[in-house]
Amino acid sequence: MHEKLLTAAIKYNSGDPKRIQHLIKVYQFALLIADGENLSEREKKTLAAAAILHDIGIREGERLYGRCDGEIQQRLGPDIALEIMSDVGGYEDVAKRASQLIGRHHTYTDIDGADCQILIEADLLVNLYEDGCSEQAVISARDKIFRTKTGLELLSVMFFKEV
Repeated sequence: MHEKLLTAAIKYNSGDPKRIQHLIKVYQFALLIADGENLSEREKKTLAAAAILHDIGIREGERLYGRCDGEIQQRLGPDIALEIMSDVGGYEDVAKRASQLIGRHHTYTDIDGADCQILIEADLLVNLYEDGCSEQAVISARDKIFRTKTGLELLSVMFFKEV
């Protein structure tokens, strides 16, 4: 269903296999959590687009500012994502919300919907692993950020071997 958008995101990130691997992992975890949390088809479509494109502002941030921190990603990503979704087509009904999610995926306060919560959790599941975070960092993320039953179960299984 999202093959064209995935392909566009992969091409946009050409030459950067780590970033491509990251977006695919976040996308898959987001869909897994969405299914476990019984999101509607529209919410899943929105979440899928946001997950695929969540870090799309990194390359431009590096080019313009020499950095790609969360603030830069959240500022630059939404407009780039809207352009890519428009080029690919088929996301007109969810593009605005998907770009809003991209613009706040590193903001862990005032989470305004299940789609936002799940995007944040999926990204954290991948980042905690890829960044080699300590057990204490994982516990802190679990206690402060994770809220969905499915996200909490995945975090426990991945990092603590418990359900």
